[in-house]
Amino acid sequence: MWCIARLEAARLFLSAFAWIMLALVQFLLSYLFLSHLDYFVQIQGQMSAIPGAPGVTEMIIAPLLNNAALILLLIVPFITMRAFAEERRNQSLSLLMTAPLSAGQIVLGKYLAYLSFFTVQLLLLVLMPLALLAGAAIDLYQLSAGMLGLLLLIAAFTAAGMFISSLTTQPIIAAVMTFCLLFLLWIIDFTTSSSVVGQTNWLGWLSLLGHFQPLLSGQIHSMDLSFFILFCSVFILMTVRRLDAMRFN
Repeated sequence: MWCIARLEAARLFLSAFAWIMLALVQFLLSYLFLSHLDYFVQIQGQMSAIPGAPGVTEMIIAPLLNNAALILLLIVPFITMRAFAEERRNQSLSLLMTAPLSAGQIVLGKYLAYLSFFTVQLLLLVLMPLALLAGAAIDLYQLSAGMLGLLLLIAAFTAAGMFISSLTTQPIIAAVMTFCLLFLLWIIDFTTSSSVVGQTNWLGWLSLLGHFQPLLSGQIHSMDLSFFILFCSVFILMTVRRLDAMRFN
């Protein structure tokens, strides 16, 4: 498993496309961070006269992490699309399947590699909020909860992307299908938030972003953590079953 993780991580970090996507995301997030910071500086005088007004964490950091979730929803499919689809297209997956490794070890190895790549993105992201410590007080607990939520969200995106990549031989088709799935989850979250008050919407439980929002506001609930763990586990297990089916066919 660790051998697969190292090989896949090396392939990712040696890919120009992956670095371009990494730089693009960082550029967009930096621009949004400076925009939020500039807006906060403009209204700081007015906000200081309001009792209990939101501070730096609520006005700058929380919107930044929320924007990061939306951008990564668009970017993750284009990174995970090559997980299995490209190897199936190049007919190199059959060689990997003949190695003395189980399907679970192959899937987990690739999964850890992709998570390590996205962890680099998160480390670059968290440097921007931490830079505010030089001139302002921020809520480190809310920042930590938000980063945890973003990590869990990326883990869920990656698990879904890898499963869809195992269904096709065309990476671009895998990217489009993954984006459609994640966008569907966003629509589910939208319809839940716009539903009639008091009306129970069971589809809201399937919303990834719906479980991310409490973490973004600093509320860590076992239900949200359990949902992300269950979501990732289900998609990883389905990917393992998919590889097992291809091995015995």
